[in-house]
Amino acid sequence: MIRSLLERYWLVFSVAAILILLLAAGVFVVATLPPRTIVMATGPKGAANYQLGDRYREFLAKSGVELKLMPTAGSLENLELLRDSKSGVSVALVQGGDAGGGGSSGIESLGTVGYEPLWLFHRSEIEGNLRGLAGRRVSIGPEGSGARAFALNILKRTKTEGTIGELLGYAPQVAAEKLIAGDIDAAFIVTGWDSPAVQSLVNAKGVELAGFPRADALVVLYPFLTKLSVPRGVFDISADRPPSDIVLLGSRSILAVRADMHSALQYLLLTAATEIHSQNGIFQNVGQFPIAESLDLPLSAEAERFYKSGRPFLQEQLPFWLAVLIGRALFALVPLAAVAYPIFKFIPMTYDWIMSLKIQRFYREMRSVENTMEDKSRRLDASAMKAKIDQLEQRAIRARIPNAYDSSLYTMRVHIGLLRSHLESILSDEKIQREGSQSPRSRQRSDLSEASPPNRKSVG
Repeated sequence: MIRSLLERYWLVFSVAAILILLLAAGVFVVATLPPRTIVMATGPKGAANYQLGDRYREFLAKSGVELKLMPTAGSLENLELLRDSKSGVSVALVQGGDAGGGGSSGIESLGTVGYEPLWLFHRSEIEGNLRGLAGRRVSIGPEGSGARAFALNILKRTKTEGTIGELLGYAPQVAAEKLIAGDIDAAFIVTGWDSPAVQSLVNAKGVELAGFPRADALVVLYPFLTKLSVPRGVFDISADRPPSDIVLLGSRSILAVRADMHSALQYLLLTAATEIHSQNGIFQNVGQFPIAESLDLPLSAEAERFYKSGRPFLQEQLPFWLAVLIGRALFALVPLAAVAYPIFKFIPMTYDWIMSLKIQRFYREMRSVENTMEDKSRRLDASAMKAKIDQLEQRAIRARIPNAYDSSLYTMRVHIGLLRSHLESILSDEKIQREGSQSPRSRQRSDLSEASPPNRKSVG
């Protein structure tokens, strides 16, 4: 049954197989394209990380990818959202050290993109150090923020946590406003130099910036920290503010993604990070960031390739979506071609084998007829042999065989003709033999007639 179907519809089967494989490749390409919308967890609105998120959104929009920003309390909440596959968040800015406690499987790093300094601003009338916070109202950031965890680590290590009068959880901008208004005495803020909260505080009267004189010791105790320096006069050179260099502590800012994020989007985010974070700043030099570092989170495979050899060739030469489409198509078609080649090579071989079997079947029947004709043990049925040969000839004439097998078909017809001639030769020989055996008897009857006695009437 299958052989009969292949004989009739082998070309249809071949075309159908090609179409099915191409359809499967097309479905694979479409199914594996990256999403056009992703969500980024940033931090409180107005904070530096939220502003960075805006810049990422503008960059990705140029490539046809919509980046939605999700305001959060800070780094710890960002990590929780990344861990939760149902949150919809696939990328976030997090602080180094926040993910070091484990439970971050499924999250990878695209590298360090900058430093996030810990600012300690205080009212001018209080002492500008941790001891001066005793009995004061101090904001350390909201629950879920990296600033709160950062500040609590410092206060616990320096054994000053219990001396503070009241620990408050204001967001950076709210803390800045309350500190300027005198509603609180000090505020720990983790955000960038360019953030509105920091800029309002460095220019505010009655507010000063405190340093961390034992920063070297804290960096040794907390390897994820970095010692940073605020240069003298950077706030206001004419007023010589600050009047001396101030040593701060900073954590590394990590661009983190879910491990299942599409590789093309990771490359796009890395390209955006290179443009956004490579500029000169108060705590960094031009081109210093992003850096291929794996501190709390492992560096993704795409990030490792990016830092070694840059973006993929197609993304360098073509628009983002066209490059992704061609890349996915090549990814699908190359292995598909490796599988399809032997299949399509096998189809004509199979068909050739089927055609050969079909022709051999004719020859087997011809051989059977010939053997029957040559069998001396039984009487030859000439009419049956002629009918069988006529049937073979008609089947050969009606046979549907492609033009490629014309030579085999015509050879087969010639051989059927030879078989017919052979039958006629056998029949002719038998006729001669019969006539030869009958001739002596005819002569004997003639002699007997000549020797018969005369008619009695004539004798009488």
